[in-house]
Amino acid sequence: MKIFGMKVTAGLAAGLLVAAMSIAPMRLLAQATASIHGHAQNAAGQALTSGEVRLTTSADPGAPNLSFSYTFPIDEHGDYKGTGIKPGTYYAIVYQQSKHIDFIQAKLVAGEDKTVDFDMTRKEYVDKMSSEERAQVEEFKKKNAAAVAANSKIENLNKLILDSTTAIQAGNPEVAVKNMTDATTQRPNEPILWKILGDGQLAQAEAAAKAAHDAKTKDASLNDKYMAAGTSYQKAVSLYAAAAKPSPGGLGAANNQLGLVYSRTGKMKEASAAYDAAAAADPSKAGTYLFNEAATFLNANDAADAAKAADKTIAADPTKAEAYYIKGQALVQNVTVDPKTGKVTAPADCTAAYQKYLELAPTGAHAEEVKSILTGIGEPIKQTYKAPKK
Repeated sequence: MKIFGMKVTAGLAAGLLVAAMSIAPMRLLAQATASIHGHAQNAAGQALTSGEVRLTTSADPGAPNLSFSYTFPIDEHGDYKGTGIKPGTYYAIVYQQSKHIDFIQAKLVAGEDKTVDFDMTRKEYVDKMSSEERAQVEEFKKKNAAAVAANSKIENLNKLILDSTTAIQAGNPEVAVKNMTDATTQRPNEPILWKILGDGQLAQAEAAAKAAHDAKTKDASLNDKYMAAGTSYQKAVSLYAAAAKPSPGGLGAANNQLGLVYSRTGKMKEASAAYDAAAAADPSKAGTYLFNEAATFLNANDAADAAKAADKTIAADPTKAEAYYIKGQALVQNVTVDPKTGKVTAPADCTAAYQKYLELAPTGAHAEEVKSILTGIGEPIKQTYKAPKK
């Protein structure tokens, strides 16, 4: 016997024959199995998220105490798969909570990966359902369709909110005003939509105020522009306050913006009330909202109310350095000068506020100014202030 020109002895030939015989069954064994995969959905058209697909060779898939040759789990997407199946004719049965809910006959051939889907919306399946079951499915479909439609609207509104916020930040408030005007028409009871509409209107008013200032002219419609924003913020506040599920952050933010609108239009009493309401609604940001109130009064040259608001800010957040600066600025106006000696005397609370500012912000934006003021009124500057460690 010769192989590739070599002479092979009888013993070697027998060895090769044995090796060939041992390889062939292995290849036959690998090719002798089948696979199955598929998707399962219920009568409402939704994917099953649990259960099993079991294979049986029984001619009666509805019989009790069936024996199953193979069992494959259904995943959260409604899909299943199985391998290593002996070829043959099976009934593939879907089980959920130990109950079979559908079956399909499947002939599996060696080497095949057969697709067997369980579509329980098919006519023959639905026809076998009771009238009560069909009614339940139809009711579910209606509710699900309504939920899908509602979710679609919410997604659209969320996109409008994002687009509007982005437009305001980019200096295009007109886009936000248009978007939110449309949105509040569709969903008039959503407070966040009114709040963002107010943000867009306020940005328009601020831009108009800047343009008038730069041109050294007056805009007769400026007050109306601000009050349009105020009306939107008031609507947001009332809706937030009436909501079944409270939103401290939303109510606080809307009141804060309303305070800004009032301050721009000279309504200081209303502005103060709005800032106080913002702090009460969202205590976690009370320091910020009350600081805005203090700054508003200081900018309006109302020193007494600025000092009061600064004290409220400090009570809410004792670490807010800028609040001490505002308090000092408000009280420094009460400095007295002795006409005989020329000695300058500042209220104790004033110097204490300035000293506290330097303690909290030794390198802050107003540090040099505060040092100059203290020196001017004859107060020593403590040398223990150090910049906070990073």
